[in-house]
Amino acid sequence: MAERSDILKSAQDALRETRFAEGLVAAKALLTQDEEDSDALYIAAVACRYLKRYDDAQGFLDRLNAAMPEYGRGWQEQGHLLRARGHLDAAIDAYARAVRFNPALEASWRAQAELLTEAGRAGEAQAALAQAERLRTLPRELLAVTNHLHEGRLIRAEEICRHYLRRSPKDVEAMRLLADIGSRLGITDDAEFLLESAVAFEPDNIQLRLDYIQALRKRQKFAKAREEAEALYARDPESPLFASHLAIESMQTGDYERAFDLFDDVLAKLPGDAATLTSRGHALKTYGKQNDAIASYRSAIAAEPMKGDAWYALANLKTVRFEDADLAAMQSALDQPGMALMDRVHISFALAKAQEERGEYEAAFRHYETGNLLKRQQTRYSADAMSEELARQKEACPAQLFANDQHSGHAAPDPIFIVGLPRAGSTLLEQILASHSKIDGTLELPDMLALAHRLRGRRAGVSEYPQVLHRLTPQQREKFGRDYIENTRIHRQGAPFFIDKMPNNFRHVGLIHMVLPNAKIIDARRAPMDCCFSGYKQLFAEGQEFTYGQTEIGRYYADYVDLMEHWDRVLPGKVLRVSHEDVLDDLEGQVRRMLDYLGLEFEEQCLAFHQTDRAVRTASSEQVRRPINRSGQGAWKPFEPWLGEMKTALGPLV
Repeated sequence: MAERSDILKSAQDALRETRFAEGLVAAKALLTQDEEDSDALYIAAVACRYLKRYDDAQGFLDRLNAAMPEYGRGWQEQGHLLRARGHLDAAIDAYARAVRFNPALEASWRAQAELLTEAGRAGEAQAALAQAERLRTLPRELLAVTNHLHEGRLIRAEEICRHYLRRSPKDVEAMRLLADIGSRLGITDDAEFLLESAVAFEPDNIQLRLDYIQALRKRQKFAKAREEAEALYARDPESPLFASHLAIESMQTGDYERAFDLFDDVLAKLPGDAATLTSRGHALKTYGKQNDAIASYRSAIAAEPMKGDAWYALANLKTVRFEDADLAAMQSALDQPGMALMDRVHISFALAKAQEERGEYEAAFRHYETGNLLKRQQTRYSADAMSEELARQKEACPAQLFANDQHSGHAAPDPIFIVGLPRAGSTLLEQILASHSKIDGTLELPDMLALAHRLRGRRAGVSEYPQVLHRLTPQQREKFGRDYIENTRIHRQGAPFFIDKMPNNFRHVGLIHMVLPNAKIIDARRAPMDCCFSGYKQLFAEGQEFTYGQTEIGRYYADYVDLMEHWDRVLPGKVLRVSHEDVLDDLEGQVRRMLDYLGLEFEEQCLAFHQTDRAVRTASSEQVRRPINRSGQGAWKPFEPWLGEMKTALGPLV
């Protein structure tokens, strides 16, 4: 059988040379090997359109758009087909969707401009033409970068963009694109630096400033992000866009009253704006006003029934009971063709949660499975690569590395790291400890992960971390620890100790010990199936890509347990393991055990943690506002018939 790459090239060549019938034959050959081959579906649709086989073309496009609902070129081809058939209003909508998913499609902007002009919509036509002209004058390399970026080829986009910037180091559009790539790859410190530099070159470039605010928020530099948002708002207080950004940044800095006032101002100008109503709901939820949050989410859904993140936000409260009408509305939304991918993901998870509450376990599982599959298709996660990464930690961090390490690093005892897996009870432990008068609760701080990333280096694509730990000087260790303390100070409220609840820091216990030898580390551990299934049915705001597959999450849990056992061997007594089940069985005993480990006196308010008034931003925000309960224990058991892959991946841990 011919190689796919050879058949694909012959199909593409036939299309370029207007041999459409031959291109269609080659595309169909590919589809016999894989009926969802997106390249083949696209080529077949184009070939059929030129052959005036419009019904066949639409059939191929329906399959393409179902498989890749956010593929810009697919929607561009849909626009071309609708235009050829004389459906001009629908063609305009298709072209608009195409550039929403890939703004580098010049043909879609020009087609929109032409059709909008014919429709007498001169203002919109002019705006579309301006975008087309901007793309026409964009350097060829940056146009390629934009296309690769929006079609998911991030590594290729980065290569071209870096090469271009070496020749044109002050091109702000190239800097903006590279920052976007870095942000998508999780390299948020590079993204922040690039955008800060670009804004210095072009301070009046609004898009740069908006991107810079978003980068600062991702870096959890909320005060600086708010300062930038205030500056934009001062330029034009009547702008709903600027007001909305300032509302979000005010919320992040704890000024909820200002955030609510700004959201209300935006809604006065844009009544029923679903995005604003959803953001306002998030603010109300974080502030503890659950009923008002529910009302805001409901208003967003009423305005836009396919607003997936509003549906999921309701489900994620974990206290909302969905009615029959809600289930029908969500199913109706999922039945709509061409629904945006993340809306489909959000509603799949929300509908699964609603059906689980009703005891409709098989139907619920199918929706969890669909949501996870769609989400997994977006990620670059590899269970094999993660296993190798965690194995490298064990190889690079033997006991000898720490044997004479007592006086290295920064001596501050302030940090309390809570590590483990998400959904393992870490938010509960944080809420308990943050109820103590001498401990500040903060956030899932990215600083230690960022340090590990910087230590990886860029030498010919080879990671130098964690092997580089052997080469760190005492001065470097002290500086890294001191920088961590200074950079995280912004999140503290003045207590002598503070919590960093980033779960994935379990990978970097060796690094933490080397730079902050007096820091405390608590491993939040939960029973394997409870923890893994809870993660599998949770849609995370970002990261945690290992949770979107049964095998992936099972292997990750097993690898985590193995690595934690390694830390116990090479750093005996360093980590305190706290079982979620033990906390449920004996709250006071486990609280006293944790405080003894931290060297702090017992305080009664730690037992009344649910009464502690603080903003909680994680998925467990509503649960930790209720007294201790066992609602999550054994939640996987009704789904056991469909969790074979998870059990296999966990192996003897089950």
